[in-house]
Amino acid sequence: MSTAVRIEGVSKEYRLGVINNGRLYRDLQSAWARLRGKEDPWSKIGEEGRFGRSGSFWALRDVSFDVEQGERIGIMGRNGAGKSTLLKILSRITAPTEGSIKIRGRCASLLEVGTGFHPELTGRDNVYLNGAILGMKKAEVARKFDEIVAFSEIEDFIDTPVKRYSSGMYVRLAFAVAAHLDSEILIADEVLAVGDARFQAKCMGKMQDVSEKQGRTVLFVSHNAAAVRGLCTRGVLLERGRVTFIGDSIGAVVDTYEKMLNA
Repeated sequence: MSTAVRIEGVSKEYRLGVINNGRLYRDLQSAWARLRGKEDPWSKIGEEGRFGRSGSFWALRDVSFDVEQGERIGIMGRNGAGKSTLLKILSRITAPTEGSIKIRGRCASLLEVGTGFHPELTGRDNVYLNGAILGMKKAEVARKFDEIVAFSEIEDFIDTPVKRYSSGMYVRLAFAVAAHLDSEILIADEVLAVGDARFQAKCMGKMQDVSEKQGRTVLFVSHNAAAVRGLCTRGVLLERGRVTFIGDSIGAVVDTYEKMLNA
């Protein structure tokens, strides 16, 4: 089995552009200290780990792990743990501050409602647009078009501009495109929670099917422990931007995550 994704020492730093201490005079003191390169007088003790003295925020710190071809990896953690940032780096939406990623194959991402869609174009046009972004020819997309539309269950609205779609319709079409077009790696964030329970189950089944039958790699982020446990074969747990646990058993990762929430 070959390595599909390799993440080596990845860190991501953001500059904090807003000062908010709750009082105008405190904000002015913080701003003046930063302009002079001095320590923020209102910074909290122990903040230096993730919030730097210079107004930076480390969303990820030294994240490293490999994903083998055909694996279904669940990425879990509290809100703000760095899960979505990691997926954005893997999807090439943003670049890491430190470290590197190596991806073998084409990558289809489903990160948030409407990602990759042009709102003025129809659903039909966006299917072909996404195919072109993945490097597919028009004839290749045409062969899968009917299957995509049937899976999305929005046949009556496929020629309507997607700006008129509800969030559920967006997700239906976006997932159908990501799952059916030829890509070796499928990345899905919590966005599937927008759909109804029946369609969520349908999506889970499709991701498992393309992984087992086509050897596609799946990286799945969710707070739904049951969904992760049912779909994924292995898991990674993030906390405050760092990997705290990598488990070859998805059950062990989910159990650790639930204990962390209840601690």
